[in-house]
Amino acid sequence: MNKQLFKNIVKSYDYPLIIAVWMLAIFGLVMVYSSSMVAAVTRYGVASDYFFQKQKMWLAASGICFLITMLVPYKVWMGKKVIQGIFFASPILLIAVAFLGHTANNATSWFKLGFFSIQPAELVKLSLLIYLAAVFANKQKKLAEPVKGQLFPIYYTLWICFLIAIQPDFGTAMIVLLIASCVILSSGLSFRLLWKQLLFFMMVAAVVAPVSLPFIWDEIFSPERLSRFYSFVNPFKYADDEGFQLVNSYLAIGLGGLKGLGLGQSIQKYGYLPESHTDFIIAVIAEELGLFGVAFVLLLLAFIVLKGFMIARKCNDAFGSLLAIGISSMIGIQTFINVGGVTGLIPITGVPLPLVSYGGSALILFMTSLGIMVNISMFVKYEAKYKHKEQHVDHAKKPLKRGLTF
Repeated sequence: MNKQLFKNIVKSYDYPLIIAVWMLAIFGLVMVYSSSMVAAVTRYGVASDYFFQKQKMWLAASGICFLITMLVPYKVWMGKKVIQGIFFASPILLIAVAFLGHTANNATSWFKLGFFSIQPAELVKLSLLIYLAAVFANKQKKLAEPVKGQLFPIYYTLWICFLIAIQPDFGTAMIVLLIASCVILSSGLSFRLLWKQLLFFMMVAAVVAPVSLPFIWDEIFSPERLSRFYSFVNPFKYADDEGFQLVNSYLAIGLGGLKGLGLGQSIQKYGYLPESHTDFIIAVIAEELGLFGVAFVLLLLAFIVLKGFMIARKCNDAFGSLLAIGISSMIGIQTFINVGGVTGLIPITGVPLPLVSYGGSALILFMTSLGIMVNISMFVKYEAKYKHKEQHVDHAKKPLKRGLTF
């Protein structure tokens, strides 16, 4: 590689974005230790740093993934073999987990691999984004035409969401659908075709629902799911059971105030706040570091999301633009759902806070995705700043035609 070319590439990386990602990931590692040390000993009977050590290993693995995807040109992911692999592997993984997966919290969503567990649905999120971005990028010239064949990616998305929902994991299925919808709506697909398809789905639902509802009523309206709704509507009325998590989340946030009680000084993590190191980690951050700690996390996440949308807007390549939109939407949507559940704005769905909550599958997903977004950003900046200069130099080196010489 030309030395000047290498220097230009290094200069083109979005270092504020890289720093923001690593600041959140390292901050999350610290907060996982602080929020899990009591639960590790009292609830799980392991060493106080058990979850910290596991998260540290996951951060190292996800850091390697981040570095690889940051360096590999993002267009590699739209290769024919990659897309075909994603197309077939994603549903196979989701079907396999139903037969070979580990059941926890009444859902068979995990592959147990020794000391580690991997959730295929988390990995499928990024795979689906890559698939949708590649398919719609290849069809850019035809998307404005209302051709029915263009709807196949939507059917595939619904198939993936269905396979996740039957685990059952309705929360993740809904998130995947929302993220995919952001890519689909940004792709340039004919709105006329989308409206027609939506009306068709509504008609099918009107016919199928009365027939199928008696068979799935107990699953959809199970006591566990209804309890989440009750605790959302009036958590203090059910503070001893269904509303226990949300009420203690409120207490943690209230105790923290502006400056917090101090790092490691949370009271609610002493058995009062279940899942303090996973879904409710932002409540512990609020209690220990106060409003300033929460603002630090949310501002960094907002910065990453807005950066992603800016990258998508500047990118001249449809695949890169749609992929950046999808990754930014994924982080933004999951942040809203996590914080919304912890603060009682929406029902609790059990979604981790991006880059901060404990969990290997989610951390690898986010770090890998953000590595791709950093690479897209690098190409955007490189093309804007150096590409035209290199073309100018190449043009100057070419010998003039004889007819133009004097």
